[in-house]
Amino acid sequence: MFDRHLRPLIDPPLNAAARLLVTGGVPANAISLAGAAIGVAAGLALAGGHFGAGLALILLNRILDGLDGPVARQTAATDFGGYLDVVCDYVFYVAVPLGFAAAAPQNLWPALALVASFVLTAVSFLSLAALAAKRGLTTEAQGKKSFYYAAGLAEGGETIVAFIAFCLWPQWFGPIAYAFAALCLVTVAGRLAAARAFLAD
Repeated sequence: MFDRHLRPLIDPPLNAAARLLVTGGVPANAISLAGAAIGVAAGLALAGGHFGAGLALILLNRILDGLDGPVARQTAATDFGGYLDVVCDYVFYVAVPLGFAAAAPQNLWPALALVASFVLTAVSFLSLAALAAKRGLTTEAQGKKSFYYAAGLAEGGETIVAFIAFCLWPQWFGPIAYAFAALCLVTVAGRLAAARAFLAD
């Protein structure tokens, strides 16, 4: 929802950092894979009840996720790189709720609800992107992407806010997770409506 408003603020420092990484010969795909590994480490830290460490790893993951795209664009962006970026993102999105599920028994159902909502948002997002590509539709509302990016109520910015809240107030994981899962379902409904508007013919 507010990702597009954050882009003008975060893109300049990310692009500057990406130039340093490109100069150092760091490939974009390596950054994506490192981010996925750190996402898994965040989940393991959270499973052990180390919420401060988990928060630090979550933030580091998001920084790396913000860097792989600019590095790719400053070198040679590839379709595989865009695909790998999405896969690594969802490794992170699943690892964090699973970490909280392992941390306390009462977190299991909220974590499952959250992961299920992420699956539905992913399906609504990626299937629409595939069909939009088939029709030659493009958008750069969220910056330059590897494929059609359908905006929604729950996007990357909202997800990181929710994950930070989980770490700061782990005792409230359940209510926050259910609320965010509901927000994801609203996003899915919005994308269904948008898809019907330009894919129905």
